[in-house]
Amino acid sequence: GGSEGAAEAVQAGVALELFQAAALIHDDIIARSVTRRGKPSVHRQFEGRHRSRGWALAPERYGLAAALLAGDLCLSLSEEAFTAIGPGAGSGSEARRVFNQMRTEVMAGQYLDVLEEVAGPSRPAGTAVERALQILRFKSAKYSTVHPLCLGGALAGGSPGLVASYAGFALPPGEAFQIRDDVLGVFGDPAATGKPAGDDLREGKRTVLIGHTLNNCSGSERRYLQEHLGSPAMTDATIEELRSLIIRSGALAAAEEMIAELVSTVYERLDALPVGPEVGRALRALADAAVRRNA
Repeated sequence: GGSEGAAEAVQAGVALELFQAAALIHDDIIARSVTRRGKPSVHRQFEGRHRSRGWALAPERYGLAAALLAGDLCLSLSEEAFTAIGPGAGSGSEARRVFNQMRTEVMAGQYLDVLEEVAGPSRPAGTAVERALQILRFKSAKYSTVHPLCLGGALAGGSPGLVASYAGFALPPGEAFQIRDDVLGVFGDPAATGKPAGDDLREGKRTVLIGHTLNNCSGSERRYLQEHLGSPAMTDATIEELRSLIIRSGALAAAEEMIAELVSTVYERLDALPVGPEVGRALRALADAAVRRNA
């Protein structure tokens, strides 16, 4: 629904882009990421500016503080952009409900991710995959696909039933997108991903891939993984050993199987959506982009 280039949709897109910028800036601080999209992460850019100009005090502290404020600014601008949509995004509207829920869930998912890094080693390995799935749903999958699609449906005047069907269709591609991201974070080509090889291992991310590894490896291999996962001093040789362990345990194959099952679900639910051909084609293109990525 709505006219081509409708101001409401464009304005909502601006709000979402600013929200994602905030989420990525803060995530890079939390994960101590050196790069983002092939360039220095925001906190490292500020740190580099401090060093190049010979300013006083610690450049690392300045970089973190400045990036934290930059992320907060993006959050504030995101809210301003969303409010500017007008009555359709006002208090009590379905679009406002979706936008508020998205922000809350991302923050909850980010906290669960941080919590799993520190508490994960003491938790049962048998539930590691489920815990990782819960994190990726709240931290990434829903705000990448579910909430933007539901937001568009709500702004265009879609019925509650249609918005709900959008949510059911959009979650599997969001999950597949993030599991693929986890695989690329360990096995991806840095030239394509824009991040160093094995970066997720250095950051200690307890992903679906790591969950499957913990479930399927031997006791001694599990101890080796727990000991080295998240070590800032991790060598290239250790990364290669951990990659071999992930493959040897069957974790990589299990993750690929999960992605394949999710992709199948995506197209089944797409065919069942009560939408016209033009909307169906647009949603299929979005689903293709989400589930068939290599960077």
